[in-house]
Amino acid sequence: MEIIAELVAFVIVILVIWRFVVPVLKKMVTARQDAVQQQVDEAEEATRKLNEAQAKLESAVEEARQEAARIRDDARADATRIHDELVEQAKREIERTKARGGEQLAAQRDQVVRQMRAELGAQSYGLAEKLVVDSLADESARRASVDDFLDDIDRLVETRAATSADAPATAGGGA
Repeated sequence: MEIIAELVAFVIVILVIWRFVVPVLKKMVTARQDAVQQQVDEAEEATRKLNEAQAKLESAVEEARQEAARIRDDARADATRIHDELVEQAKREIERTKARGGEQLAAQRDQVVRQMRAELGAQSYGLAEKLVVDSLADESARRASVDDFLDDIDRLVETRAATSADAPATAGGGA
């Protein structure tokens, strides 16, 4: 009987456990499974978001590289354009400087020519004056000069008289 009582007590304990403990344990296990499943889902979602973020990061890095390459190419093109403009500007400045130098050189040459003519004129005048003074200082040379001058005037008058005598005859004969 003791075994029956123990068996009945065992069955009652099993029924109590089955009726009260198992549902609570099932609830706890289910809750725990749900919590674990939720954590697994959250981990998968986090992994998916991480992969998306990494893809976005890689895409952003690639775009940044492309943008940097474009900026670098633009900067090179700008540098080349600026260099060409500066070279062209320098060439124009050189041409202007050459033209100004040529103008200044021509002006200086003209000034030197004027100075040389003035000096030459002054020296010629001085030399002529000296020659005239020297030639008139001697009495015989002075008389010879005056006689030559008077002879030149006489020849000029005779030439004019001969020319005027021929002029009316030619004028009347031609009409």
